[in-house]
Amino acid sequence: MSQPWVERLRFFHTFIKTPHLVGSVAPSSRYLTKAMMSKIPFSSASTIVELGAGTGVFTKALAQFAQPGSHVMIFEQDEPLRKSLQTRFPQFQIESDALELLRVLEQNKLGRNQVDVIVSGLPFACFSQGLRDALLEQVTGALKPGGMFVAFQYSLQMKRQFSEWFAEMSLEFVPMNLPPAFVYTCRTESADIKSSCSVQNPSLCANID
Repeated sequence: MSQPWVERLRFFHTFIKTPHLVGSVAPSSRYLTKAMMSKIPFSSASTIVELGAGTGVFTKALAQFAQPGSHVMIFEQDEPLRKSLQTRFPQFQIESDALELLRVLEQNKLGRNQVDVIVSGLPFACFSQGLRDALLEQVTGALKPGGMFVAFQYSLQMKRQFSEWFAEMSLEFVPMNLPPAFVYTCRTESADIKSSCSVQNPSLCANID
């Protein structure tokens, strides 16, 4: 069985087991992956965090585009998925609980406000308001001034809350995904970081498959 089908079956099994933590029946499409990756300024991002990596669709793209020497941390709560990520991406630091992001950063001598980009596949719409707030406290506490938070959701439910937590927010609709998705690109205060894919280098993400 090919790797993509193995990933789909693993993802579906996880959805059946913990639907409130997964939020979808299928992994993200290559169209959604391109939309997410196109927002990231890889040339200047030295520290990247991914929350809710799942089967590693975005992680694979991060492995392709992250600059040599950059520090990439991957968070995935589901143990079987996390072990798979550790096997497939030994070059990345794999962690479990996104609510421990700031603690993990401190353990790695990075501390608060040191992360350039946080990529998220977490299903915020499935979470309680308290959990959403706790996660966003971790995210905004970790990001540098002008740092970027790139997340996808299946609705506009989080639009108001994201706009309250970040200085800037933009939306992109990706219909070619199951289900169709919205990509939220948010920034903390300050800095003018351009997108290395869609603005500076449109060909960067052309080879994502």
